[in-house]
Amino acid sequence: MVVFITIFLSLYAAVNYYIFVHGWQALEGLHQLKVVYLIIFLIATLSFLTAKFMEKILSPLLYDILLGIGSFWFAFMLYFFLSILLIDIFRLTCLIFHFHPAYINQNYLIIKHLTILAVVIIVSIIITAGYINTRIFSVKTLNLELRKGSGNLKELNAVLISDVHLSPINNGANLANIVNKINELHPDIIFIAGDLVDDNAQILEERNIGSALRDFKSKYGVYAISGNHEFINGIDGCVKYMRDYGLNLLRDSVVIIDNSFYLVGRDDRSNRQFANGGRKTLSELLKGLDTSVPIILMDHTPFGLDEAMNSKVDLQLSGHTHHGQMFPLNLITKMIYEKSWGYLKKGVTQYYISCGVGTWGPPVKIGSPSEIVNLKIKFVK
Repeated sequence: MVVFITIFLSLYAAVNYYIFVHGWQALEGLHQLKVVYLIIFLIATLSFLTAKFMEKILSPLLYDILLGIGSFWFAFMLYFFLSILLIDIFRLTCLIFHFHPAYINQNYLIIKHLTILAVVIIVSIIITAGYINTRIFSVKTLNLELRKGSGNLKELNAVLISDVHLSPINNGANLANIVNKINELHPDIIFIAGDLVDDNAQILEERNIGSALRDFKSKYGVYAISGNHEFINGIDGCVKYMRDYGLNLLRDSVVIIDNSFYLVGRDDRSNRQFANGGRKTLSELLKGLDTSVPIILMDHTPFGLDEAMNSKVDLQLSGHTHHGQMFPLNLITKMIYEKSWGYLKKGVTQYYISCGVGTWGPPVKIGSPSEIVNLKIKFVK
């Protein structure tokens, strides 16, 4: 945990310093505006850290305000950084190739002022569009055949969501909209593939963020697993919170649904990092199961996909990646994960990695939807 925080703070400080210095230089000659810029920048950069490190002494209202400002700043920070980086690359290219447009040289100060104005406007438009995108829930229908079928069920209408990230930002009203959208699909069963929460369970309870979880309607209930954010925010409190709202939380455990398929839920691999624990291997979890019965596995982080394939799992459901959440971070997740988002088949095992219905940090999505996945599963003998 200490290593994680140290890396995060170091990177956060370096990026913000890079942005601040370039913004300060771009405001050359605008002395009064520089003072305003300094104040706004300090509030923006310190809000999230203040909220998280002083949570116990802040009033709920002040905590929520600081958390909101700080969360949106992560999005502004990303796109300001990329904008400045592109400008610096352009300037460096001009120096290397001795390309100095006369108009820029003659109006250098004005160009600097117009550039910072253009960057602020463009980034603000991008983030506004990204925020709107998070509040429009997209339903993806996926038709699947599982080549086993020894039980009562021939078909299953299931719904998968992941990465809801409940917090004062992704709050109860947002959750109610998600629940209503899912109920319209009349699911037989609902799968939540980790990262339901994104704040301390006590904070969620104090603000009544979660009551809509009781409004899910499905024949077989709602089954959830832990994600890394359940461990980051205190696994014991999160487990109690989820179970108090009627969720069936699977922690390295297996249930059989209507004598028709096994549902396996794994603890997230971050257990070891944040709770000094571990998790069972997949072979340990599957030991003794009837191999003629279909196996659906929920595992939050889609690393090591071959493990499910080698264990002859029929379907794995994951989340975590957000598909980068904000373009161009999807280019990074594509390099990290075998599959950053979508459907994959390896051997007899089928996979779906969801880009998530919620957001971490800023409530902004660029390049992927707020996704609810309707799984139309047929069990074929």
